[in-house]
This record gives sequence, structure tokens and C-alpha cells, in this order.
Amino acid sequence: MSNPDLCAVTGANGFSGRSIARRLLSKGTRVLNLTGHPDRPHDLGDGVTSVSYNFDDPAALARSLHGVNVLYNNYWIRFAHGDMTFDKAVANSKTLIKAAEDAGVGRIVHVSIANPSEDSPLPYYKGKAAVEKAITSSNIPYAILRPAVLFGDQGILINNIAWFLRHVPVFGVPGSGQYKMQPIFVEDLADLAVEWGEKHENVIIDAVGPEAFSFNDWVHLIAQAVHSKTLIMHFPPSIALIATGIIGALVGDVILTPDEVAGLQANLLVSSHPPTAGTKLSDWLHDNADWIGTTYFSELKRHFAGS
Repeated sequence: MSNPDLCAVTGANGFSGRSIARRLLSKGTRVLNLTGHPDRPHDLGDGVTSVSYNFDDPAALARSLHGVNVLYNNYWIRFAHGDMTFDKAVANSKTLIKAAEDAGVGRIVHVSIANPSEDSPLPYYKGKAAVEKAITSSNIPYAILRPAVLFGDQGILINNIAWFLRHVPVFGVPGSGQYKMQPIFVEDLADLAVEWGEKHENVIIDAVGPEAFSFNDWVHLIAQAVHSKTLIMHFPPSIALIATGIIGALVGDVILTPDEVAGLQANLLVSSHPPTAGTKLSDWLHDNADWIGTTYFSELKRHFAGS
């Protein structure tokens, strides 16, 4: 039987998981942090216990989930790295879902992506659709949230665009830059997640904020916020990928992938549904412009260091 005072969050020390965990802790709920780095320190307090994912030992994973009321699942990868592929991320996700079933978890709140598709040629979106199907085919009640783009204090995308706009003479926009993006504040996503964790019906919801920008407007908005003098130019996607690959080698990170460019150009980071969150990126940028982009956030260090 599940315990209403115990919830599990995958990656509770990560970007979206951290915000969700804080919401739960503020309500007096204990948090089980499922993570690939259980020994990493955190400042979330004594209400959080960290355990390994144990994807290679499904029985142990199920035992760790025993008594969990709601599983808040943020587990995924942005790109393949080393032996971690999208196929493996899907397999791990299915193992987690089956373990939650075996443990009697009462509900899953899953953070997906806008516009997933089983027919997508892009592994990120195809994999996300496969995980959604595994959840909807399980016997666990679910809420699936589909954000397009997240922003917030530890968000990598906006911070690193701002870092480039502060530090390089030219910023390259892949292609026309007319493709759309519809960001949601990570704290608004956490509010939605915890709200739907307390409900019972099965739902799939696009989790998007009130503003949709072209990528051109997005970059210029960030540039204006940080008072950038960088020249913003348009390049063929292939040239932009070569340039970001070179810079990525210098900073030791993966900055942009071909699939991400394809997803942008296909307008997959915007929703056709009404906004489900209220915080405006333009307001947040204005309020946080003094620190955005002053430090580079490495995706590889954050998610793969020590793996």
C-alpha cells in the first residue's frame, strides 16, 4: 500500500526535479530521490533520501519504490553519450514503470516533451512517445505533462545562449530563425506536476507558458537583457553545427545536436493548445539579467560526470 506522505522524484537534485521536490517538501511530504548519482550532496534537507536507479536490478528498484504514493518522473537524456543511447533510455524508463507497477505506486506524473511521435525520425521525440505509451499502457493512473522549453535559475539553454552573447563576437542562428519556441517557467511546471499528482484522472497536458517567440526574437530578447554587443547572424544549419561543435570542444560540452536543429525547424517546441502557466520569460529575463550567462553551465558535467 502506498504512503501519502512519501513520493519519489527522479533526479530530485536536477533542474525540474529539484523544483518538484521542493514543492513536496514544503507540503510535508518525504521525497525519495531516484538518481544515477546517489552520493552527490544536496541542500534539500533531511526529508530527502537518495537511492540509485538500479535499472540493472529491477527487483531492487521495485523494493526502493515500495510505499511510494506518486512517482514524479523526469528521467531522460538530451543526447546520446558513451554507452547511453536513446534506446537504452527508453528501456530504462520501461524498467522504472514496471518497477513502479510491481511496487504498487499509486500514480505517475511524467514530464515528457511537446509533440512526441512514434513516427518521428528524431530519436528524442520518438523515444519520448515510446515512454508515454509505456505509461498509458500500464495499470498506474497517470498525468503526462508536455513542456516545450524550460527556463529558470538552473536552466542550461537560456543561460548558455546568454553566455555566448556575453563572450563571443558572433552568434549564429541556424537557418531562418523563424521557428517558434514556447517556454514554461520551471517553477510553474513544478506547480502543475504537484497539482496533478494530487488528482486521480488520466490526463495528457501541454505544459507551456503565455509567450511564444520566434527563435530570432528569443535570441534578441536575451541579448537585450544582458546588454550584448554580439553580432547575431544567420547561417545554414550545417555551418552552425560545425561552429557549435568547435566551441563545444573548447568548453568540453555538447552545445547543439543535429536532431535539436531539426526539431527547432519543424516547430516542435511550441504548442497549439492554450497556455497552462502564467510566468512570462520576458519578465523573468528582466528580473534575472544580472547573473544570466555569467557562468557557463555544462550539460556533460551536470549529467554524465562520474557516470
